[in-house]
Formats: sequence, C-alpha cells, structure tokens
Amino acid sequence: MTQKNAQTAPEFYDEDTGRGFAFALVAYLLWGFLPFYMKAVAHIPAVEVVAHRVVWSVPIAAAVLILLGRTNDIRIALRTPRTLMMGMLTASIITVNWGIYVWSIGANRTVEAALGYYINPLFSVFLAAVLLKERLDGQQKIAIALAVAAVALLAWESGGVPWVSLSLAGSWGFYAYFKKSLPVGPNQGFFLEVLILTVPALGYIAYVEANGTGHFGSTGMTDVWLLLGCGVVTAVPLMIYANGAKLLRLSTIGIMQYIAPTMIFIIAVFVFKEPFGLTKLAAFVLIWMALAIYTASLMRSRKARRAAAALTSG
Repeated sequence: MTQKNAQTAPEFYDEDTGRGFAFALVAYLLWGFLPFYMKAVAHIPAVEVVAHRVVWSVPIAAAVLILLGRTNDIRIALRTPRTLMMGMLTASIITVNWGIYVWSIGANRTVEAALGYYINPLFSVFLAAVLLKERLDGQQKIAIALAVAAVALLAWESGGVPWVSLSLAGSWGFYAYFKKSLPVGPNQGFFLEVLILTVPALGYIAYVEANGTGHFGSTGMTDVWLLLGCGVVTAVPLMIYANGAKLLRLSTIGIMQYIAPTMIFIIAVFVFKEPFGLTKLAAFVLIWMALAIYTASLMRSRKARRAAAALTSG
C-alpha cells in the first residue's frame, strides 16, 4: 500500500446499499440505548469513565485494523506530523464530547443531551456557512432560526444558557468538521485518536487507583466489568457506523442521525422520568420543526443533484 492510498479518506456512495443501511441502523440503535449503560456507571466520576472508554477501546480498534490488514496506515500516520497533529485535535474534541455526555446522564440531564444531538445537524450547517462559506438556502436559514429560538426559550426558562446541549452539539460538530481533514480511513482515525489519548488516560487511572478513589477493582467486580465494557460500548458503535456510512448517501445519513437522539429523548422522559414541562416541550417542538424543514431542504437538494446528473449523462 502506498502512502498516498493510506492517507486517502473513504468516499461516500452515490446510492444506498442494504449493508450500509444495516450497519448504520445498528450503530444508531446502540447509541440510542447507551444512556442505560451510562446510568449504570453514573456513580463513577465522568473523567474516570472516559479514561476507561479510551483505554479499553484500544484493543478492540487494534483487532479490527489487524483483521482488515490496515495497520500500515497507522505506522504512516504516526510518522506524518500533520496527521498526528490533526489526530491530537480530534482526539481532544471527542474527549470533551464524551465527558459532557457521560456527566449529563449521571446528573439527570439526559433530556438536554438529546436536545444537543438534535441541534447538531443544524449546527453543522451553520458551521459550514461560517467556516466553509457555503451559502444557505431559505429553508436552512429558517431551520437555524427556529433552533436559535428554541435555545433562547430554554435560556429564558432556566435563567442561563443550556450549556449541556450547546456543548454537545458544538463539540460533535467541530469533531466532524476537523475529522474530514484527518487523512486516514474512519477505523484508522478512531484507533489513532484513542492511541493518542491512551497515555493521559492510563496516567489518570493510575493516579485515582493509587490514591484510593478509583473504581477499577477497589469497589467490587461489578465496576470492573462495567469499566471494561466501556471499551465495547465506545468502539463497537463508532466502527460499525464508520463502515456503514461509507456505503450510504450523505442525505440518508442526515435523516438516520435522528434515530439516536429520539431514543435518548424517550428514555429520558419515560424511563428516567426527568422533568419535562411545557417550556421544554415548546423548545423541542421548535427543534422538531427545524429538523423537518432541514430534512425537506436536504431531500430537495438531493433530487436536484440527481436531476442535474441525469441531464448531464443524457
């Protein structure tokens, strides 16, 4: 494999495939059920949980790369300063996202987490307009305005900015933005990120275990298994999604990404019994309206591209 090929990111399909849809659906369903697992480790500090998510993701990600025969990509990446620096950046951003998410579940703010992931696609559109100078159509502008109104409504109700939702949407949006500049495939990129994070993660775990505040072994085998499982619930959905996304159109991914936050929202309200008053309901209605408008815009753009392609080929 040449360095050029190793450093080329995968492309998305122009047409959906059944295998890609199945992969993506499984990944989103796993993410949708993730609050149950995070609630089970809610008694453990979020930083410690994130550290174990990193450490136990490494062997899983490494095994996948070995099976795929893509380990040479990592060797090349580790010798390429630009790739290494970009990996450090994306690793830092995803750590922030994981930390806020884990903390929000334990702090009974799962509804806010769901809202953050609903806002995320609209934030990504806004980010593209600001950083990439992409022009927004009228529907996209309306969708973003509705999202801003929802955030303002929540800020008015709580007397402060809904920082959990905005932080999750912002960190995931920036992660996706910079991830596009990471010149390796998705599986290799994930392994590179957790590999970079391994040293500080192991250092933190050693520190809390040494001072007697850690939960890996000192509080019983239940916590040991839960922390070991953090690698599975972190690495498996991400790597399944990464392989599914390559086999789907971006517009299909854009619609499917609502599955996980919808499940998180349902779990938060009907299982975790978190407060959900009229103001929050009004904010979510605004967000759902924004997403409906955004999705309509996405589908219209897709039809326009296909029509243009048909005319060109004809």
